[in-house]
Amino acid sequence: MTTSTATVQARIEQLIAENPIMIFSKGTDMVPRCGFTMETKTFFENLGAKATFFDVLEDHEMRQALSEMTDWPTLPKVFIGGKFYGDTDILAPMAEKGELQPLIEAAVKA
Repeated sequence: MTTSTATVQARIEQLIAENPIMIFSKGTDMVPRCGFTMETKTFFENLGAKATFFDVLEDHEMRQALSEMTDWPTLPKVFIGGKFYGDTDILAPMAEKGELQPLIEAAVKA
């Protein structure tokens, strides 16, 4: 049975709203299923930030809906404070410039 697009989007939005740093990835932080997921886990650990991971390999409809919502074809997809930022290719330069830590702190306080 196929879940409606609106229902899938609502689940995604709920996860994003409930978690200051929400990462949709291949695998989880405990069981990464690709190198990029492991890289993202390490990236946030090095920042001292707790991130929540959701394994989209277990939910094809969610994976598809996320690609459509973000217009970003690859994983992981990182949301901070409800806003989509892409992945560590985008976040690493932000961290180097000192732009990322204030976003994380604001998201955690919210």
